[in-house]
This record gives sequence, C-alpha cells and structure tokens, in this order.
Amino acid sequence: MTNDRIAVIGLGYVGLPLAVALARHFAVLGYDIDPRRVAELKRGADRTGAVEPSALAAATRLTVSERAQDLAGHSLFIVTVPTPVDDAARPDLGALRAACATVGRALSRDGVVVFESTVYPGVTEGVCGPALAAASGLEPGRDFFLGYSPERINPGDREHGVERLTKVIAGQTPAVVERLAAVYGAVTGGQLFVARDIRTAEAAKVIENAQRDINVAFINEIAMILGRLGLSVFDVLETARTKWNFLPFQPGLVGGHCIGVDPYYLAHAALEAGHNPQIVLSGRRINDGMGGYIADEIARALAKRTKAGPLAAILVLGLTFKENIRDLRNSRVVDLVRGLIRHGHRVTVHDPYADPAEAHALYNIEPLTTLPEQRFGAVVGAVAHDVYRNFAAADLARLLTADGLVADVKGIWRGLVLPPELARWQL
Repeated sequence: MTNDRIAVIGLGYVGLPLAVALARHFAVLGYDIDPRRVAELKRGADRTGAVEPSALAAATRLTVSERAQDLAGHSLFIVTVPTPVDDAARPDLGALRAACATVGRALSRDGVVVFESTVYPGVTEGVCGPALAAASGLEPGRDFFLGYSPERINPGDREHGVERLTKVIAGQTPAVVERLAAVYGAVTGGQLFVARDIRTAEAAKVIENAQRDINVAFINEIAMILGRLGLSVFDVLETARTKWNFLPFQPGLVGGHCIGVDPYYLAHAALEAGHNPQIVLSGRRINDGMGGYIADEIARALAKRTKAGPLAAILVLGLTFKENIRDLRNSRVVDLVRGLIRHGHRVTVHDPYADPAEAHALYNIEPLTTLPEQRFGAVVGAVAHDVYRNFAAADLARLLTADGLVADVKGIWRGLVLPPELARWQL
C-alpha cells in the first residue's frame, strides 16, 4: 500500500478509466478543467463510453472536481492530458504545460508527478520538470520528483483494460519507482515493468504506436498495388495469413489519438537529434493519404455506373476513428468524406455512436444516428461497427438506388451475395 494521496489530472478516455481503477484500492481525486465534464461524472454519466455507468457508480472512493484548489495536500499526481499535434503535425504540448502549471501550484515537498501522456524522449524531465519548478518554486530531483508511466489503454477494448495490462513505470530515483510500483501494482496485480529510466519509457511509448502505424501503412500500400492488379487485398491477406509467422494487419483509415499522432512525436525527436526519419514519415504519408485514395477509387467506380453517375448521393456508414466506440478524435473518415465532396458528391454520414454536436464542432459534420429512409447511389462501409457488420444484403439494397454501389472499405460484407443489379467495390 501507499501513504500517497493520489490525484489524476484529466478525466478523458485515459484518465477516467485509470481513476476508477485506482479508486478500487485508494481514495482518489479526479481533476478536470471542464466543469461540464465534472458535472456529468457526478451524475454518474460518461459520454465517452470509456467507463460503464455501473463501474462509475461503484467508484465510491473517487471524488471529481474542476477546482484546482482541491489538488492541495495531494502527494502523487498522475497527469493524463492529451498531447496532440498542431496543423503542421508538430507536437502540441499546450495542455501538458497548462497541467504542469496547475499541478505545480499545488505541489509540495517530496511530491511525485508522473506523466502518462504520450511525449517524445526528454519531455518529462526537460519540459515538464522546469514547468513544475517554475509554478512551485521547488527543484525537481531534490524537492519533488518525476515519473513516467505510458498509457496503453485501447479504446473500446474490454479485454485489455488498465487492470489487465503490464504497466511500464520509470522514476527519477529508486524511491520514486517504489512509490509508483505500490500504486500501479495494486491496480495491475503486480504486472509491472520497470524501465531503465524515464527517457527509455517515453521512447517505448512512441515506438509502440509508430511500429503499428508502419505495419498498417505497408498493408495500405499493398492494397493500392493490388487494386491496380485487379485483386482484393482482403482475399490476398486471407491467403497469406495461412503462413504461421505472417503478421495479421488490416488496411484502412488510421486515426485516433495514438497511432495517428505518436509517430509525429518520434519524428520530431529524430529531427531534433539530427536524423531524418524516412520510414516513420513515409508510413504517416501513406496512412494520412488513405482517405483521399479511397475517395478517388469510389468516385472512379461510381463514374462507371449508368444511373448512380458521377454526382451520386452517398451514404457513409461510420465516423468514429474505430469500431464500436464514441471516440471521434483524429478520425480519418473525415478525409474520405471531404474527398467524396471534392468529387462533387452529396454525402450523408450515419453513425449511432458519434455525438452529432461533437462531430459538428470537430469536423462540421452532423452524422445521423438513425438510418435514413432515402436511397443513395452508393453506401460506403467506413467503420466496422457491429451494427454494420450485421447488415444482410437486403439491408444494403434498401439503402441503394437501382444500379447502386456497395463500397466496402473494411471488407465486412465480403460474404454477402448482393443482388445482381448492385455493384461492389472493396480494397
């Protein structure tokens, strides 16, 4: 056990599940700057869907607050604020710096501040440490201490929640590591890995997601090549996966707050160190361009249809960045939608998970949450929500005009026998 009073800073997709898990073992303060977010959590509602209402109700040792003064008296601060990129794909540490200023004003001697936010190597000690020192008047490594424990939560994945993961921890001193082990070990049942140092843990986080990004980029490029050869990448992958050591990556739109962002943090660190990261950035270029490529291919397929025509109305199914979740952050479906609009098509978006107000604020798109009655020249399966996976051929036919096109980005309808008047396009 620990004598630390614990505060989690940021109650989003990462911070809230962590705070709830910690509250099963300790008294925890969850702090967020958004009063509306705090109010909804006090009502027992989580609009992100990251925590079930029953789990939130059971977290009786969790207190939530938007009042920075409530952080006073705590000795262990876990920072989980977002670290996105800006419009030029450069690391945006604004939220992290703001969190350091807030925590610093509440920091006392012998306090520990551990960061879970994705950063490039050197940020915890080179950026956060000085920011905390400036706000607190204390010296890092002497009066207070730093730690890093990269988050590994996979949104929508109930199997690999925070309590079922191996948690990487790193601290400035062995004593800090011991304090972090007591806290995180209670949550994970002792499944911990102590990294050599903080910079090693920071680097491990960014390469985990950069590796996945590069592997998906390879498959996306293969999909483009096979498309030119008149082959389906899904058919080829199904065949290749019969080899025991073939890696089962899938093509598609690579978004989200981690895989679509973290490689840019690694690339930034590489450039700062004088190295041109060719593979990392090449993978990003391929994945960032995938939405436009798919839009071009669908537009080309539609142009061949005698009735759908080049200016068809199109229904895009799915807007969140992955299946069966509400998370809209960095969704690359937006690139597909904008690409279709550039081709002159009239696009309607449907997603039962997406919050229409949030989608409008982020992307100026207001998705329908119920399927429309009208018929479309094309239906595009962009996100593999279960509700779409369960479509029968008749469900698709009801949404399409005669001579319409089924565009199956995710390969979810490969097994359906479509009416002969409908066309099919897939990667």
